[in-house]
Amino acid sequence: MMPGELIDNHAKYENDCNQCHESFDRKKQSRLCMQCHKKIKYDINNKKGYHGKKVSIKRQECNTCHTDHKGRKVDIIKLDKQTFNHKKTDFPLKGKHTTVACQSCHLSDKKYRQAANDCYSCHKKNDTHKNKLGKKCQQCHSESNWRKTRFDHEKTDFPLKGKHDDISCESCHINQNYKKTPSKCVRCHITKDVHAGDFGESCEKCHQSTKWTSITFKHNLDTKFKLKGAHKNSSCDSCHDKNPYKHKTSKQCINCHEQDDSHRGIMGKKCQTCHKTSSWKKHYFKHNKDTRYNLMDKHTDARCHDCHQKPARKKNKIRTCYACHQSDDTHQGSQGKTCNNCHSTKSWTGKVTFDHDLSDYPLIGLHASTSCDGCHADGQFKKTPTGCISCHQQDDFHKSSFGKKCHTCHNPNGWKRWTFDHDRQTDFKLKDAHQDLECHACHLLENKNEPPGSTCNECHAKDDVHNGGFGIQCEQCHTQDSFNKILMLR
Repeated sequence: MMPGELIDNHAKYENDCNQCHESFDRKKQSRLCMQCHKKIKYDINNKKGYHGKKVSIKRQECNTCHTDHKGRKVDIIKLDKQTFNHKKTDFPLKGKHTTVACQSCHLSDKKYRQAANDCYSCHKKNDTHKNKLGKKCQQCHSESNWRKTRFDHEKTDFPLKGKHDDISCESCHINQNYKKTPSKCVRCHITKDVHAGDFGESCEKCHQSTKWTSITFKHNLDTKFKLKGAHKNSSCDSCHDKNPYKHKTSKQCINCHEQDDSHRGIMGKKCQTCHKTSSWKKHYFKHNKDTRYNLMDKHTDARCHDCHQKPARKKNKIRTCYACHQSDDTHQGSQGKTCNNCHSTKSWTGKVTFDHDLSDYPLIGLHASTSCDGCHADGQFKKTPTGCISCHQQDDFHKSSFGKKCHTCHNPNGWKRWTFDHDRQTDFKLKDAHQDLECHACHLLENKNEPPGSTCNECHAKDDVHNGGFGIQCEQCHTQDSFNKILMLR
């Protein structure tokens, strides 16, 4: 009753019909097939594989495609490789797979269903990642071109933006290391960190992925210190030598410009009072407007610390000339501290405005044109002697024989011009030859402390040829016209 021989694989069941057939019930035949072909049964029940997709849809029996009793060498699978529709399997052929030969994936020593349907099984040799990215190649690669990737980095914790979208994977994933890849900017850009780590690791607060050298940090908006003037062009580390997010940066000018402070701290720390951000060297302080001490003449050229030897911002009540010009005081304080009585702001050593006529010694004659140090050689003005001899001792032709009251004869119009009237101011009137005599002819220098006598003999004793025989009343015979001329003949 057997229609024919079974195929080789079923030959062992040839005498046991119950293995494949149940009497009078052909519908149960497929169930009996499944008892041996359990993997086929699994596919059909789970709608997987070729049988699971085809049979479950059309509800076909096994013998529809596979019939036996045709002989030992008969192929009951009847697979036409040329017309087989791979779309009806769990692995539809796409891209380059449509042109690949069947034996490339379906090895001769394995069943067709045993062919791997994952990329890695076939492309293990092409895996440049050396299995460091796992076996789900389809996440990045496509069937159209193995070398062309399609990994969507947006679905990771680090979406690629800006310049990051153009760089190669190896730039961030060194040595094909994709697990635990650092996401902080500083890990990749540490060599470009011009701050040398002083600003911390939160690079994204200032930099952006479109361009590393372009910063998005807005100092005027993001801080309470607006950058103006020359500050706009200053580098960050000019003011921030430490991490500004951990260390508070001072807003005082002096903290950055201490080396530029030509005042050496004398003017205090409120630099903004005089200086502006446009230029440190240019100051805007107006002394005449901002203080109660107006600068005039030479004072306008003076440097700040010429007068301000102590912090200028502290209350300073000293505004006298002497406070600054004490070292220039040739009078050594003898004239007091009211320098402006004589000196002016135009020139300290120039023409003085002191009115000597208001003093106890008005200047007249040549004294009016004499320089101050002509009389005040030592710079002392107080208790300066007013006697002529104090200045004219070298000019005293009389060698003090006439005493120290020079003004009795001399006047300020000229030392050599004298006005002494011997006839009116003495008891001895000068007549004839006496009028042409020099003073010291009678007023001997050796007798400077004794006034000359009024008798002829006191001066002409050496001229007395009588040797005193006629007494000392020479005028009885002699006249003042000539001592040799006599009035009486004996």
